[in-house]
Amino acid sequence: MDGPGAGAQSAVKRKLPPLRPGAALRGALREGYGARELRADVIAGCIVGVVALPLSMALAIASGVAPEHGLATAIVAGTLTALLGGSRVQVSGPTAAFVVLMAPVSAQFGLPGLLLASAMAGAMLLGMALLRLGRLIRFMPYPVTTGFTAGIGVVIATLQLQGFLGLEVAPLAADAAWHERVGALARALPTTHGADALVGAVTLAILGLWRRVSSRVPAPLVALVVAAALGFALERWFGLAPVTLADKFGTPEAPSGIPARPPLPLLPWALPGAAELGGGLALVRALLPAAFAIAMLGAIESLLSATVADGMSGFEHDPDAELFGLGIANLVAPFFGGFAATGAIARTATNVRSGGRSPVAAVVHAGFVLAAVVVLGPWLGTLPMAALAALLLMVAWNMSEARHFVRVVRSAPGGDVAVLLVCFGATVLFDMTIAVTAGVLLASMLFMRRMIELSGAELVGARHGESGAELPPGFFVYDVGGPLFFGAAHKAMSQLFSLRRSDVRAVVLDLTDVPVMDATGVVNLRSALARLAQAGIASRLVGLQAQPRETLRRDGLLVGPDAPRVAPTLAAALEELRAELGADEPGT
Repeated sequence: MDGPGAGAQSAVKRKLPPLRPGAALRGALREGYGARELRADVIAGCIVGVVALPLSMALAIASGVAPEHGLATAIVAGTLTALLGGSRVQVSGPTAAFVVLMAPVSAQFGLPGLLLASAMAGAMLLGMALLRLGRLIRFMPYPVTTGFTAGIGVVIATLQLQGFLGLEVAPLAADAAWHERVGALARALPTTHGADALVGAVTLAILGLWRRVSSRVPAPLVALVVAAALGFALERWFGLAPVTLADKFGTPEAPSGIPARPPLPLLPWALPGAAELGGGLALVRALLPAAFAIAMLGAIESLLSATVADGMSGFEHDPDAELFGLGIANLVAPFFGGFAATGAIARTATNVRSGGRSPVAAVVHAGFVLAAVVVLGPWLGTLPMAALAALLLMVAWNMSEARHFVRVVRSAPGGDVAVLLVCFGATVLFDMTIAVTAGVLLASMLFMRRMIELSGAELVGARHGESGAELPPGFFVYDVGGPLFFGAAHKAMSQLFSLRRSDVRAVVLDLTDVPVMDATGVVNLRSALARLAQAGIASRLVGLQAQPRETLRRDGLLVGPDAPRVAPTLAAALEELRAELGADEPGT
């Protein structure tokens, strides 16, 4: 049945932007993709793969599951997000932000519960994409993203100092605060291992200086090869063995630290231990809070990472397509042993800095990890952890965007600087969820304050300035300017609350300059009109734009015997009021 409701629904459907899965890959191919672009993406993908390999294993262990599940996440989720997502240079995989969410799930529900929670989160991300919620991230203020990114860089650098110096740090809880980690590192400084520190220092020096030697050969590849050779020489001729990947992540089944097999299909509910969890709606209900938290955190981190990547690469991501790709990746990866994945800022920054220009680089990164699992495990196991820590220290420095950070602090308005510093401090001292929440809240309050400053109203008598119309005695025009929303509505309507019948006979509310009105604006307008009516003051509304008129119509303010009268023009409103009140013409 057709009707007003059906028309409104069709209008809403038309307003939704189209969902374009794989928008990034199709855009890159459409612009022309040749041998030069492929070479750049292959080099960047291999470099990111080197970084992602130990990270994926370490994050899996921190989450309470075996290392191969982190590798499966990087391979499967990294490939699917790249192929179906909306960011040209985003690299997805396991991230540190998820550890605090996934460790309790794996402790309570084991690997089957963790995989099921990840799949549920993927379904929620798909729902967000279908509802086109990804575009809301475009409202994320620049001080928030800058503070968040700089804070992540500081945290990454802090976490790498242990491997860089070979420190023997006392075990800490997975959710230990930043200052606790710094204290533990400071107490462990006497345990600095000379071989690790030397390898880390040489690697960092090559990373910082290599671009002066050659811009063709990527500095990270040169640095890691030199580091592996230096580590071998120190052990062979001096008996000083730096800690390697094999030492850190090796297991009896995989001495090199990398299981020599690709991810294989599996059913999470058929894994050992799944029977003890029960099943059905009760299990879904128990996992729902964790799945929702994983989905929300994954969406925020991935879209923030994509936003940061846009600023670094010059491309523009499609947020809804990115959520779609991320949703499919998180839905499929658990059936290959992978857990929750999202956009990884460190790996994405490494990809951009290394020359990645299309999603092919992220696919190559996943392929590199797969090749390392199947073929290169014994050789990659010899890479010193100090060298990889040095690589991540350089990545952290690049992510911090120190010059931009200092520029904002020096030149931006005070409110923006406060948002930047709060977001930066919260990221470092607490976690990214608190940082983003605090930053967005502060930025929203700052936005409201600025909108209130821009909004206002003027009570005009005798002659209306814009139209030049002369007003009869006791007639006033109340000219409202700016949005009439919750931050500015009370200020805009406040003067009307003080009007009294003794000196005012009629008021024309000119809303010509009001482009938008929300529920708070409607309530304040309704209260102001009621106050005028109680005081015996006649009123008219003039200049209703489309959105305010539709909002007032839905509220019911324009319907009924007591509804305010709406005039098409100021002159028409004055003419109606003169006739109604029997007022003389001006000057008579």
